[in-house]
Amino acid sequence: MSNVRIAAIVPCHNEAGAIGKVVTDLQASLPTATIYVYDNCSDDNTAEVARAAGAVVRFEDRKGKGNVIRRAFADIDADVYVLIDGDDTYDAAAAPELINKLLDGPYDQVTGVRRQESDSAYRSGHELGNRFFNGIVGLIFGYKVEDMLSGYRVFSKRFVRSFPALSRGFEIETELTVHSISARIPQAEVPIAFRDRAEGTESKLRTYHDGQRILRTVLKLALHERPVPTYGLISGVLAVAALILGLPVIIDFLNTGLVPRFPTALLASSLVILAVLAMISGTLMDVLKKMRDESSRLAYLSWEVVDYERRR
Repeated sequence: MSNVRIAAIVPCHNEAGAIGKVVTDLQASLPTATIYVYDNCSDDNTAEVARAAGAVVRFEDRKGKGNVIRRAFADIDADVYVLIDGDDTYDAAAAPELINKLLDGPYDQVTGVRRQESDSAYRSGHELGNRFFNGIVGLIFGYKVEDMLSGYRVFSKRFVRSFPALSRGFEIETELTVHSISARIPQAEVPIAFRDRAEGTESKLRTYHDGQRILRTVLKLALHERPVPTYGLISGVLAVAALILGLPVIIDFLNTGLVPRFPTALLASSLVILAVLAMISGTLMDVLKKMRDESSRLAYLSWEVVDYERRR
């Protein structure tokens, strides 16, 4: 990999207790890589520790991991991009394995699937939540995902340049995963070690708050990326509700010629209209999705393929 330009991106917020080791471990495993530490509104000496360890330190003043990744993807030019958290929970020594997997595929994204080294590596509820989101994404998008929320990934230049990066916070991993699935970008997964955080540091992930944001992101992406099934489901639910409410009214009308429950009839009629509008919306969104997919594909193909075999 001596001729492959590798950039390691390390988002950080108050990781002074761990970032030095992350940088030195990356230097040991990827001696030719340039390591970029993005300090995201830290109020400790994260930047100083990272700079002393030999990293290139940059700053993103808008708080949120998604904001950091969007900025880094826009700023950095490389052949291969390594994304790893600055909390020293991921094994930096696994980076060459992930990169070789990317190059040998060739793939455009390789995700490190976390395997706990101890029972306490995952915070309470995080493993269960991760499995839940993996299942939801697999069900909606029809693609089995082992670790949707992993923060350890390797990307090709084509992936980075065609990725919109719209998320602001921890939901960025969801967007990365769904983008790969929806665009049918070649990707793979590699098991990697996942360990406890460095002593004296704490996770920035807020279980319920960030979990809700991730769920909203999944549902929003479902509306955008799978419009016909999603809007079709909404339309079906509304139609069934309209049928349940309206059928007795219709039977009364057929028997008596009267509509004694006019408010119920009005509600049922409104639900039918909403069901039709939902189906029409799904159809229109599907047309827009196809146009968006074509634009995204053209953006993806506009970047030349790196001749990895000649570079290695």
